[in-house]
Amino acid sequence: PPNLYVAGPRRIALNLPDSWAENTAKPRMRFESSEQRQNAKRATAKLFSKLTVDNVMVTVLSKSFEGKTDKSEKWYGTAYNVKRIPEPTLSSWKRCEQASALGIYLPRPNPFIPSEKGLQVKAKVDRRQLSKSLSFEDRIKPIKPPTLIRDGKDGGRWKIYYKQDDRYGQPKAYVIFELLTSEAYSSARNVVLSQLYELCLNDSLDEYAYDATLAGLTYNLQVIPRGVRFTFGGYNDKLQDFAAYISSKIARNFLDVLPNSESELDRFKDNLKRGLSGFDTKQPYAHAIYYTTLSIEPTKFQYSNEELRNEIASLTLGDLISYVERIWSHGQGEALVQGNMNAEEALAFIDAIDQELPFKTDPDEVVPPYLYALPLPIVKQGDEPSRIQISEPNKSNQNSASQVMFQCLGKTEKDHVLIELLNAIIEEAFYEDLRTKQQLGYIVSSGLKAVGESRNLSFIVQSSVAPAEKLTEAILQFLGTLRATYLEPLTEEDVAVNAKSLFIRKTTPDKTLVTETTKNWSEIATGRLQFDRIQREGAALIDVRKKDLLAFWDKYFVYERRLIVSETIPSSGVASSKAPPRSTGYASTRSKSSKNLVLGVDDINEFRRQREGNDVVDGTMWM
Repeated sequence: PPNLYVAGPRRIALNLPDSWAENTAKPRMRFESSEQRQNAKRATAKLFSKLTVDNVMVTVLSKSFEGKTDKSEKWYGTAYNVKRIPEPTLSSWKRCEQASALGIYLPRPNPFIPSEKGLQVKAKVDRRQLSKSLSFEDRIKPIKPPTLIRDGKDGGRWKIYYKQDDRYGQPKAYVIFELLTSEAYSSARNVVLSQLYELCLNDSLDEYAYDATLAGLTYNLQVIPRGVRFTFGGYNDKLQDFAAYISSKIARNFLDVLPNSESELDRFKDNLKRGLSGFDTKQPYAHAIYYTTLSIEPTKFQYSNEELRNEIASLTLGDLISYVERIWSHGQGEALVQGNMNAEEALAFIDAIDQELPFKTDPDEVVPPYLYALPLPIVKQGDEPSRIQISEPNKSNQNSASQVMFQCLGKTEKDHVLIELLNAIIEEAFYEDLRTKQQLGYIVSSGLKAVGESRNLSFIVQSSVAPAEKLTEAILQFLGTLRATYLEPLTEEDVAVNAKSLFIRKTTPDKTLVTETTKNWSEIATGRLQFDRIQREGAALIDVRKKDLLAFWDKYFVYERRLIVSETIPSSGVASSKAPPRSTGYASTRSKSSKNLVLGVDDINEFRRQREGNDVVDGTMWM
C-alpha cells in the first residue's frame, strides 16, 4: 500500500528509532524537508542494490535432515546445518534466462497508486486531539456536522452533504451515493433480481478492482429497500477516476457486467439459491429473531426467505436486464462527501459520477418512505402476548429457542437513553438467573435494536433441555419480578454510576474517518439529520434519576407494554414439543383481535398488512 512502500528505506534515511514504527499517530509519508526525501530515495536504491544472488540465503526445512545436523539453535534447540551454496550453482543463477523468455513479467504499473502530491493533506489537523484525555465539556461538545452544499432542486439532481476532514489528517475520503427509487424493493421478485445484480457486478469487477484494492481504494454496491446505495473510499487522489469507471459499469454500461447467456445466469442463480437455503441451517434463536424482526417491518422493506426462494427458478436474463434498466431510470439522488477534499472538489466528484447515471429526477411524492416500525398491539395485564410459533427447519437440530421482544415507541433522547440504561442494568442479572441458576440453556442474552425511531429490548434463550414454551414462561417470570428484585433496590448512586458508564461509552469520539462518515450517513439516510444525537443523548443521561427509570419501566413494560414472543420448536429431542401449524387461520378470521394471538409463519404477512392499514382492533389503534 502507498503508506508502506517507502517506510523501510525512510527509516534508514532518517535514522529513526524502532519506536517510530509503532507510533501510528505519525503519518508515514510526510517528509520534513527535500533533503530527507532525497535520503529516502538513496536508501531505497541502496536497499535494492543488495538484493543479488551473492547475498541470497536459502532455507530448507525437512524431517529427512534428522540426525544429519551439527548445530543447535540457541533459544529453542532447533537442530540445523549451514552450508555455502556452491559457486557453480550461484553462477548458473546469475546466467539464468530472462524472465520474459519464461513468460514471467512484472505487474503493470498500478494506475491507482496516489502520487506524492496527491498524498498531501488539504486542511491542517492536530491529530493529538484524538488521543488526549477528554473533559466533560469535550465530550458534550458536538463535532462539526456535514453541511448541505447542494439541495437537489432546480436541476441539481443530487442533494449533497459535505464535510472536510478536520480531525484525522489523512489523505483519504469517503463518498456515499444513494439513488432513491421505488423500483428497488417493490416486490419479492425485484429483491431477488437485486441480489443477482449484486452477485454479477462483484464477479465482473473483481479483476479491475484488484489493483484499486491494492492501492487502498474500496467500493461497495447495495440495493436496499429505498433504492441503490454505492460507496467509494480510500486515498482521495485517484478516487474520482476509480468511482467514475465503476459507476459507468453499474449503470450506463451495465450490460458489460451481466451474464452473456441464460446458462451463465444459472450459475449466479444457483449461488443465490444456496445462499438463501443456508437460512435453514441457522441456529433456532436466529430463526426466532428473524421472524420477530419480519413482523414489525413494513411489507415493502423486507420479504420472507421463502418468498425470495420461490422467485429464483422463473427468472430469466431478460428479467434481470429489464430490472437494472428500471432501477437506474428514475429517482432522487442523495450523497455525502467527507474527507480530504474541498467543497469545489466534492461538487466536481458528484458531477463526474452523475454523468454516468442517466436517471430522470422523481418528484418527492413518489420517493420511498423512510423505515419505520410497525407498532405491536398493547398487551394488557393478564393477557397473553402475541406469539409466533416456528417449526425448526433443520430436523437434526434438537434445540428450542424463545425470544421475548418489548417495543418502545418513544422518540425522545431521554426515552432512548433510559432503555439503554435499563438494558445495561438487567443484562447481567438476566444471564445469571436463566443461564447460571436455572441452567435453561447455553445461549442466554438480552440486547437492544433500533428500527426507525423505535427501540426494541429483546430477551433470548436457546436450550437443549427445555421446550420453547417453558423458556418463554421463564423469561416472562423473570421480567414479572424484575422491578421489585432489581430496580427498586437501586440507589441514586447506583443509577448515577450506570449512567456515567453509559455516558462515557456513548460520548467517546470516533477514532477513524470511516466511522464518523458512517454515523453521519446514518443520519442522512434515515432523514433524522441529528448529527449531534450522541451529545444530546449524553446530556439526557446527566439528568436521569431512579424515578425516571421506574416510570419508564411502568409505562413501557407494564401499562403500555407492546411485546411479541417468537418460539422455535424442534421436531425431536428433549426440547421438542407439538409441531406448530404453518397457519392458525389468522388471515381468514374476520376478527383480527390481538388478544391471546398465536401466529404461524404463513400468518405474518397478514399480521403486518393489518397494522399498515391503520386498523383499530379491540379499541387498540395499530398505528
